[in-house]
Amino acid sequence: MTRALIVIDVQESFRAHPLWATISDPKIADQVNRLVRLARQAGDLVVWVLHTTPGTGDVFDPALGHVRLMEELERADGEPLLQKTSHNAFTTTNLQQLLTERGISELTVCGIRTEQCAETTTRLASDLGYQVTFVTDATATNPIAHRDAPAGQSVAELLADPRTLSAEEVIRRTEYALAGRFATIATVDQLEAAAERQA
Repeated sequence: MTRALIVIDVQESFRAHPLWATISDPKIADQVNRLVRLARQAGDLVVWVLHTTPGTGDVFDPALGHVRLMEELERADGEPLLQKTSHNAFTTTNLQQLLTERGISELTVCGIRTEQCAETTTRLASDLGYQVTFVTDATATNPIAHRDAPAGQSVAELLADPRTLSAEEVIRRTEYALAGRFATIATVDQLEAAAERQA
């Protein structure tokens, strides 16, 4: 086993946030489950990561009860579950140590949000020497407000602002930024087809 699937922040916190109404793929858990099945069939390690911000009172504060895997996901016995407080999955966890101890050199990355925690983890993983596959259609994100937009915008105001970057644009830009530099871009269908060829 030299590969690991890193599932980043596919957690109920996002469903509890008003921006969930704008998420690029409300069924992201289904895509993640497909990747998890592939990883387990191949004997790859599956690592689950949750984002937490203790003491903030927001949806990522574990005291509110939302910092848990989406209900459609099921972690198997022995699969690590890490909690991070940084955007990437390495800085505030023992992820690198865990991967090193198990001889992992290849990573498959998926999760929420595409350009934030998933992309940041991918960039750092590449810098650390891992070969990374970024599965874009097993990530999800939201539209991003313009840097000069007023704080505290409602969802309606966000969507009405012509300066807002759509979720589709965010995903496309992430693919452009990562491809050939930090990761190989793939889809779930492509990875399933590759696994069938190898079977």
